[in-house]
Amino acid sequence: NGSGTNDFHFHYQNDFGGVRDVDIPFEGVINNVSRRFNETNSDYTRDQMSKYMTALTCQACDGYRLNEAALSVKINGHHIGEVSEMSVDKELIFFDGIILGQQDTIIAKPILKEIKDRLGFLESVGLKYLTLSRSARTLSGGESQRIRLATQIGSNLSGVLYVLDEPSIGLHQRDNDMLLQSMRHMRDLGNTLVVVEHDEDTMLAADYLIDVGPGAGTLGGEIVATGTPLEVASNESSLTGQYLSGKQFIPVPTERRKGHGTYITIKGAKENNLKNVTAKFPLGKFVAVTGVSGSGKSTLVNQILKRALKQKLNNNSEKPGKYKSIDGVENIEQVVDIDQSPIGRTPRSNPATYTGVFDDIRDLFAQTNEAKMRGYNKGRFSFNTKGGRCENCRGDGVIKIEMNFLPDVYVTCEVCDGTRYNSETLEVMYKGFNISQILDMSASRALEFFAPIPKIARKLQTINDVGLGYIRLGQSATTLSGGEAQRMKLASELHRRTNGKTMYILDEPTTGLHVDDISRLLVVLQRLVDLGNTVIVIEHNLDVIKSADWVIDMGPEGGEGGGKILVTGTPEKIIKNDVSYTGKYLQTIMARDLSRAAALK
Repeated sequence: NGSGTNDFHFHYQNDFGGVRDVDIPFEGVINNVSRRFNETNSDYTRDQMSKYMTALTCQACDGYRLNEAALSVKINGHHIGEVSEMSVDKELIFFDGIILGQQDTIIAKPILKEIKDRLGFLESVGLKYLTLSRSARTLSGGESQRIRLATQIGSNLSGVLYVLDEPSIGLHQRDNDMLLQSMRHMRDLGNTLVVVEHDEDTMLAADYLIDVGPGAGTLGGEIVATGTPLEVASNESSLTGQYLSGKQFIPVPTERRKGHGTYITIKGAKENNLKNVTAKFPLGKFVAVTGVSGSGKSTLVNQILKRALKQKLNNNSEKPGKYKSIDGVENIEQVVDIDQSPIGRTPRSNPATYTGVFDDIRDLFAQTNEAKMRGYNKGRFSFNTKGGRCENCRGDGVIKIEMNFLPDVYVTCEVCDGTRYNSETLEVMYKGFNISQILDMSASRALEFFAPIPKIARKLQTINDVGLGYIRLGQSATTLSGGEAQRMKLASELHRRTNGKTMYILDEPTTGLHVDDISRLLVVLQRLVDLGNTVIVIEHNLDVIKSADWVIDMGPEGGEGGGKILVTGTPEKIIKNDVSYTGKYLQTIMARDLSRAAALK
């Protein structure tokens, strides 16, 4: 209305000749987006609104979050905001170098001791690269767990049972050695540590192993072997023991791919701790980006490379980190980010719907004589639409009971007994199984069942290829772990047609995987590269690194001590570099596995 207010002014005449002036308040687009982002409890709405928002540093406080008065107090020329921005190892140096008067020294002595002790605990669990001002939501699960572990180390308690779930997640082998030393210290204080872990070094360092198996899902659930690492390694029925003893291992590839001869080149990367880095990613190869924890791997690949490519190819609104230029974008057509985020946010999502195999199965049921006689089409066999689904639970199979101040409770629907469908739909059979019973099959069982139908069998085969044969087709997506969700995404990509111009990016795909699962995963990743695609993994696992065609090793340290590219090339070149921690550990494992392969010949 041009009046400078946020109101719409309407002047209209009705059918009886009456005239009215109406002012309708309008909050404005920015206010609307802000309100919906801040007031919603829905992750979906928050994600949608965040597409229109960009985080910027506050100009008033320069991101320190404190007012001018608080920042005016300084020690050794630094205010509290600047000290909080230091990495843990830099803070230790800072507090060691504080010079105070005699009286101030007496006052500050117990405080400084407490600060140094706590910083030392963080350093001892491999987190010296973190800054104290780091937002908690930006920490990985492994980092959060190690911070809690550092707190417990400082308590010096004894007689406590600690349970740790894969504490080695996100750790370089060098940092993992420090973590193992910390856990031994806690044990020596008189505590018991129960660690769920796949890492070989952690297993070998344990006093007692309990191996669960023999397989996964319905094929597991038994205690296969117990005892010292040596006793488990000698147990023939233990798959874990076979890998510990060296009877089974992932071999070093005999050849490295030459690739397409083209590159994606990032120039002048300066985000976070990156030191004006120029990185060349060869196309048509299996590329591993390595380095100690906090060396800048995720910043380079996830914050710069991935976002810059998506911005160029898809006009993605997500802003990449600081870089000068990117070359070679014309050599690829799409970027596929295969992360560990859920494949669905509701119980309705499942592996069958995500991979698209459920569409083909519903087509098959619609073609049965019983379905044709009843006039049922493909939609009748969907639990998302009216007609064939159970209307009591609306196809969920469960009823959600809201508990006000407690988490929601889900109970099995008493009408359909969790099958999701009404009785009429369940009367239609294909080879003696109704649609609900098909969804209840494991992927491996379904592959046998649908083997004569290539269109369905091909998609089910990819699920089995990534080691998820034990997953039920109708299993709720919310029950899948991060590693399972990531492999399901891989399975979905495997059966798609490709022209070889796709770049796949995976951030630590071995998280939560047994060595045998890693072996299967590598077969799948190598297959993607064999089709002409490029696979880039951020990884610490040495079995993956030794299997790569090209390695970009970053470091030399984490935090401010990192952010540089130390060496690039084949694994054979990396192990010759004296500065690279990755090369040091890789040399040992490659020599071990090459000798194992030679012994088999």
